[in-house]
Amino acid sequence: MFDKLMAAQHKAEEIKKRLDTVSVFAEVENGAIKVTATANKAITDIAIDPDFYAQADREEIQELLQTAINKVLQQAENVSAAEMQSATKDMLGGLGGMFGA
Repeated sequence: MFDKLMAAQHKAEEIKKRLDTVSVFAEVENGAIKVTATANKAITDIAIDPDFYAQADREEIQELLQTAINKVLQQAENVSAAEMQSATKDMLGGLGGMFGA
């Protein structure tokens, strides 16, 4: 049983490392603001179109930036959840004997 738990922990660490290498993207206002993050929800880049930046007011930029960040974090959450669900399914298949199944 302990070996299976250690294997599950190792698998979770592998998934976390893999999610660090997966990038997700979001944009608002037809690409005026673009945000990139890892699937582990770390923001890696924010790009604001210079023409848009020159014309927009501070409040508009803040609102759109917040929207773009929320979108990219939701995408990261979706990718992460899918990876964890897949891994959990694999692990439960291997752990089924522990619970008398």
